[in-house]
Amino acid sequence: MSLSGSQQKIFLRLVTVLRPHWHTDPSLPLRIQQEFAANRSFGSRDRKLYRELLYTTLRFLPWIEPLFDTDPTRAANCVAWLAADLPATRAYRAGTCGDWPACPPTVAAKAKHLGADPATVLPAWLPRHCPAAGLPADLDALHTRAALWLRLQTPDAAPVLAEFTSLGWPSRISRVVPGAIELLAEADITKTKAFLGGLVEVQDLGSQMILASAGIAPGGRWLDACAGAGGKSLQLATLLGPSGHIDAYDIRPSALKELQIRAQRAHLNHISLLSAAPTGLYDGVLVDAPCSGSGTWRRAPHLKWTTTPAQVTAAAATQLQLLTTYSAHVRPGGRLLYATCSLSRFENEAVVADFLATHPAFKPEAPSQNFGFIPDLATGGLTVLPARHNTDGFFVAALRRA
Repeated sequence: MSLSGSQQKIFLRLVTVLRPHWHTDPSLPLRIQQEFAANRSFGSRDRKLYRELLYTTLRFLPWIEPLFDTDPTRAANCVAWLAADLPATRAYRAGTCGDWPACPPTVAAKAKHLGADPATVLPAWLPRHCPAAGLPADLDALHTRAALWLRLQTPDAAPVLAEFTSLGWPSRISRVVPGAIELLAEADITKTKAFLGGLVEVQDLGSQMILASAGIAPGGRWLDACAGAGGKSLQLATLLGPSGHIDAYDIRPSALKELQIRAQRAHLNHISLLSAAPTGLYDGVLVDAPCSGSGTWRRAPHLKWTTTPAQVTAAAATQLQLLTTYSAHVRPGGRLLYATCSLSRFENEAVVADFLATHPAFKPEAPSQNFGFIPDLATGGLTVLPARHNTDGFFVAALRRA
């Protein structure tokens, strides 16, 4: 058996193990990683190959899944054809579907070749939540691999770019957010001098747009109320400068430990980690709320098939409660920023509208930058869609307390 034939056999075996969990397990990436760890014969390139094949399967699951029952070999060949052209996949694709025409860039053209319905690659419930996601540009973007964006934590990009050049890694600097760099190569940034020295952090450009849209001035005392591992805490600390201060809080202590490591690496000493719920008033409060994650489907395609409308409704209720709770910590004249990585209007504009209806002291503010997107008139909310700037999807609304 050829190498590609053997690899296809292993892929189909992985499918057999993982398929029962495709529609139920939101932690599927961890399950995939556990499968790799259990098989010590998988090297780094093997893991990259099978991960790409599995994630491609999940991106186009309604096209592929029925074929596993009727024609597994064709299913595997379709996945190989749809997979990204990467060093880890190139030989496998040539050995399994090398006589197929080149895979076109658009979902519509892919569907035409395979005799599939392009609309089915999104959950049936999504159009009501985000009609724009089904339009060609964003539909195509949602079905490609996510970009690798970095955020500079130094005013001097030269040593960072010089190191990337020496490693043969092409990159480009964002035209819309200062200090954002897209790395145009498959690379482990965590082993670079720039990363280890705290000069750069991994942060999607769309995520960087959340704070960049708000025009945050240096100085002031802020609360990051749902800090997680702290990507936005670090960005906020950079924007506030050494004269500002951030209290970071999260109900998950393990996430704050990661933030502590990242802050030390970046030499940011004006972030305090709160071990108990915050008290007092702040010049600004960021509520980066837990959500359904539909904006992250480029890098987490399994969430398309494990997320339900009921879960979105439940997330919206939690988000409104978080806004209500943490709005009490905004001083008069201060600002409340609400953000999600969801594309659903029921987690975004609707949550802000419900909050404003019961909190008349808060008024929406237009974003200082909209990056080419049109803000919602009622809430001032800005939805970042993936196609325009090659990002994940996000939402942000800025509210001012009277």
